[in-house]
Parts: sequence; C-alpha cells; structure tokens
Amino acid sequence: MEKLENKKQSKRERFKEKIRKIKSKTRLIFPYLGREKQVRYQMEHHFTVKDPEFIRAMEHLLGPPILYGNKIKALHNGANIFPAMLNAIKKAKKTITFETYIYWSGDIATKFCKALCEKAREGVKVHIILDWMGSSKMDGKSVSEMIDSGIELERYHPPRWYNFFRINNRTHRKLLTIDGKIGFIGGVGIADEWQGNAESKLHWRDSHYEVTGPVVAQIQAAFSNNWIKTHSKVLLGNNYYPKLNPIAGGVRAQAFKSSSNGSENSRLMNLLSISSAAKSIKLQAAYFVPDQLAIETLLSALKRGVAIEIIVPGPYSDKKIIQKASRSLWSRLLEAGVKMYEYQPTMYHCKVLIVDGLWVSVGSTNFDDRSFRLNDEANLNIYDKNFATEQTKVFEEDKSKSRLMTKEDFRHRSKIGKLIDKLASVSNRQI
Repeated sequence: MEKLENKKQSKRERFKEKIRKIKSKTRLIFPYLGREKQVRYQMEHHFTVKDPEFIRAMEHLLGPPILYGNKIKALHNGANIFPAMLNAIKKAKKTITFETYIYWSGDIATKFCKALCEKAREGVKVHIILDWMGSSKMDGKSVSEMIDSGIELERYHPPRWYNFFRINNRTHRKLLTIDGKIGFIGGVGIADEWQGNAESKLHWRDSHYEVTGPVVAQIQAAFSNNWIKTHSKVLLGNNYYPKLNPIAGGVRAQAFKSSSNGSENSRLMNLLSISSAAKSIKLQAAYFVPDQLAIETLLSALKRGVAIEIIVPGPYSDKKIIQKASRSLWSRLLEAGVKMYEYQPTMYHCKVLIVDGLWVSVGSTNFDDRSFRLNDEANLNIYDKNFATEQTKVFEEDKSKSRLMTKEDFRHRSKIGKLIDKLASVSNRQI
C-alpha cells in the first residue's frame, strides 16, 4: 500500500514538473499569462530614504554597494548627449564597451559606426552588444564595416532553435564605457529620432548621464554580465577595470543590473523607493503601465501624505497601444490624488525617479512589466540632495510643457476612447 502511494506521489511530482516547465516556456512567449510574481505583497513603510536602513536595504537587495566620490553629469536630448558620447569615444586609448537596445540606420548611426571603427583600427579593443530585435533596422553595411575593422560585435538573443523560448527576453540596457574610466547610462538609443533638442515632434525628449568615479566599474560589470552570455569570454585587467579613486566632493552612487533570469531588481528598486517615500515622488516615465502591486504601493504612499507627480508621453507617443493601456489604469490614481501630466512638444522618452528630493534613479528601466520582468536593464542610483535638486528643476521644466490630466478630463473621455483604452489594456498583456 505504501509503495503504491509513493508511486502515485512520484507520478504527481513528475506531472507537476512538466506543467512547471511548460508554463515557464509559455510565459516567455506570452509574458503575462499565468505569471508568478517574485514580489507578491505590498511593501510596508518601514523607513524613509533619509534613514541609514534605506541605504543598507538598497545595497543588500540589489547587490552593488553605494559608493562615495562620483561625478554625474546630466545630458539632456541628443544635441548634448551624442556629442559627449562621440567625444569620449574619440579619446579612448585602450578599451570601449558598448551595449544598446536601439541601433537603427541613419545619420547618427553612421557617426557612431565611423567613430567606433576608427578606434578599432587604431588598436583600441572595442566590444559591442546589440539587441537582435532592437537593432533589426541597422543596415548590414555598418555591421560588416564594424567587424572588418576589428570590432567584436555580438547580437543579443538572435532567434535560434535552442533559444526560441527566450525570444521575448531582450537587452534594453544603454551602456557605454571608455577605458573603464568614463561611463554613460540612460535611455537614449542610436537613432535619428533622438537628435536635436526636443524642439520639434521629430526629435524626442530624453536624458542620459556621463559618469566618472568608482561607480563606473559597476557600469562596466553590467556590460560584462551580458558579454559573458553572448561571447563566453570574461573581460579582465586594468584596461577594463582600472583603479578608480573617489572624486573630492563627488556624490554617492550605485549602478545595478536587472534581468529576466530570476532577478527583478528594477521592480524591487522601484517598489522599495516608493514605499520609503515620506514627502514626494516625481516620476518621468516613457512607458507607464503599473501592475496592481505597483498601483497599491503608490496609493499607500498617497495615504501617507506623499505628493506624487508623473510625466508621460502626450500626443506624440511612439507606442499608442501602450499609451492607451496606461490610461486604462489611471482612474484610481487620479481619484486618489496622483497628478498625471502628458508632455506635449514631442515623444517623451525619459526614465527618471526622484524621491523626497534626495534619491534619484536613472537608466533604461521603464515603469512597466516588460522592464520589470522580461528585459535586461541597468540603472544608476544617486543619493545626493544637490543632484536631486538639479533633476527636480528639469522635471519642473518638462512639467511646464505638459498638460495636466484632471479627474474631470479623465471621467469625460468619450465612450469610444474608454473602450479603446480598455481593449488596449487587454491586448498589451500579450506584448
């Protein structure tokens, strides 16, 4: 009798394991179908961002320490971002590592290709990771030119029979490191849409950040994480990881990575930041599609008296279905007192979180499930009042160019508009 029961138990376990594997594979194709959450419950407000416990939590939960002595220079829009990146590439002496999601054909893509190829021909070791899907609009001539010049170029997760079930896992990171000493991180892709100064609907509004100091090694490590996955080679030595001394008067910062293989660090960082807010939350979000847990965490912050303001794309969104799915989730937030602003001049691609005028997170992470659970992302966290004040001024400037969505405006949308938003919310679950 006992043997029979053990046999039945064994069959049940084998059946459960098969179902688990099928679900795991299915979720990579349909990422929101039956997905289990790693963080299932709302975080309680245990401490504020001013408390030492907050810093310790961010270090222990995300991995890298928050390091002293860094210099962070905010660069806004392509007119400032691309010249800074190209100038840094031009000055490279030993190594360049570069990872990006978007690399399309066009004027700015040609400039980057030329600059990178020139350095490779000079003997600089150049390593590039391009997301296979995000770089699908890149012309083959540029790829050939890069490889012929000696650049080591890898495509992230190209479709193969052995990785078919990982097709939905993309690298969304935007990382550039020069000689292991200068880093760039943010939301900008290599495409003409990011050129200019957000002065027209053809030129997107975005921010990127130039970094020097000890935290650059963490940015390099984030790149190396995916380089190992694609090239099976570890980059080591002083050319990649030189000694980086703290800069006098520099800020405290931390660069961390997030990925789909069991690490939801981006989601964890956002939830912990929101749950630790005591006064204010300012969010610049290119794609704002919060899940139920994120909504509840925001609502709890409101109940504590936290003022929440969010800027999202307006009439020039590049992904209308995501925008409509976002709007379908605004009702409870608006009713509770969240202020939603839609940026009017052009597509809004910023990804910045500012909490209590002290804690700032910037990088590639969007406030949606794809970034939190599927994409490989990288963010830079800065713990500094002066830097937060500067970024708050930028937030206010963007807000002045945005339209406030009131509760009344939202309630009085047309019936067709409400229906479209609802349908977009359902269909977006399968994107």
